[in-house]
Amino acid sequence: MGTKNTLLDLNDYLFMQIEKLSDDDLSQEELEKEIKRSKAIEQIASRVIGCASVVLDAAKFNSDFETKGEAPRLLTGDKNKGLPK
Repeated sequence: MGTKNTLLDLNDYLFMQIEKLSDDDLSQEELEKEIKRSKAIEQIASRVIGCASVVLDAAKFNSDFETKGEAPRLLTGDKNKGLPK
């Protein structure tokens, strides 16, 4: 299985965690474990999203760099396409 570290993968992972928290069959102990895990995931996800936001803002406002409609590589997950070149 390949590495999953794009914003789309993060989105999927967050929704999977929501599904785990919604599982009515979890014991109290399992639920507490998932809540703790969710808090850690939220902290990491917030940092990843914040970093992506900075990259997107830089691409939008950098008037010295011609983007030609391409998104920054950090946002696309493609190491061969996107900004910078």
